Amino acid sequence: MDTTTTEIANDVFRISTYIAELDLQFNQFLVRDEQPLLYHTGMRGLFSEVHAAVARLIDPTSLRYIGFSHFEADECGSLHEWLTLAPRATAVCSSIAKFVNVDDMVGVRPAQALADGEIIVTGTHRFRFLQTPHVPHAWDAGLLFEENTRTLFCSDLFHQLGDVEPSTVNDVVGRCRATLETYQQGPFADYLPFTAHTMPTLERLAALKPGTLAAMHGSAFSGDGAQAIRDLGGVMQEIFKG
Repeated sequence: MDTTTTEIANDVFRISTYIAELDLQFNQFLVRDEQPLLYHTGMRGLFSEVHAAVARLIDPTSLRYIGFSHFEADECGSLHEWLTLAPRATAVCSSIAKFVNVDDMVGVRPAQALADGEIIVTGTHRFRFLQTPHVPHAWDAGLLFEENTRTLFCSDLFHQLGDVEPSTVNDVVGRCRATLETYQQGPFADYLPFTAHTMPTLERLAALKPGTLAAMHGSAFSGDGAQAIRDLGGVMQEIFKG
């Protein structure tokens, strides 16, 4: 496995490990600040690689916040290890994630439940939490938007297969479409749920006008994030609603 680190916005670093057997990158995002934030931990099996990458940027024990969208191995699988390592670190997530899964299954110390629209200031960065049930997955889903760099940490939205470049201005929607169409032919069919709330939630994200879309799998996108989100909504509607 090869783990790379790339700055995709001011003091926002993409840590990416490509797993060839899955033809898939797993990305975490470290925000270097007075109170550093890690978004996604990766699976437990990636802990040593992610830890080494974080250590090249900050003292890992200085982490203050660990965020993730929903309770899933690649989102928060090594949360226990990170909370044990960093004594001041707090998991930040939706109230559903905290009460249904995180506090019981991680068990180091309680998570901080974030209300919809709640703000976390880490120094020069300002994060807004958005509760997004079932976008991209799961009842407990939520996303973070960094207001100063206009970076949306969008989890599994814009999922792209392949060992792709760290950041792009090109068509991530087309890549995501190809991935979702591939997944529809196998065990990962219906990967992204499509409900009555999907399009309104995507429109709410588009209204933020993000300039960077920090995807968990594949390239980060720099450009008109609002249009990309709306285009992705059309793709999801076509593939999952028909």
